[in-house]
Amino acid sequence: MKGNTQRGKTFSRRLRKSETDAEPKIWQQLRSRNLNGTKFRRQHPVGPYIVDFICINSKLIIELDGSQHQQQQEYDAKRSVFLEEAGYRVLRFWDNDVLLNTESVMQVIFETLRCPSP
Repeated sequence: MKGNTQRGKTFSRRLRKSETDAEPKIWQQLRSRNLNGTKFRRQHPVGPYIVDFICINSKLIIELDGSQHQQQQEYDAKRSVFLEEAGYRVLRFWDNDVLLNTESVMQVIFETLRCPSP
């Protein structure tokens, strides 16, 4: 298991260096407890997956999807089921929405954080 954890950490670091245009835009809003004092991590391993952003305390995962995700919807659905069964709420946003409607995306995240997990 430790080997998988180390491999996940190494892959996470690589992903942080090759982020999409939308990821730093959201990260600026989430980092350093900027959103209502909530701590987020980016490119964090959860089981066999690396999630874009996670708030462990609130059990919230935020995934940003680019155009490549149109071809992998079945994979994304399977991934979301795994994460939800692990107790996380999963929010998915298209990169384009993040880039063009950042305030609206942040409002959805804020409102989700205000609502307790089921």
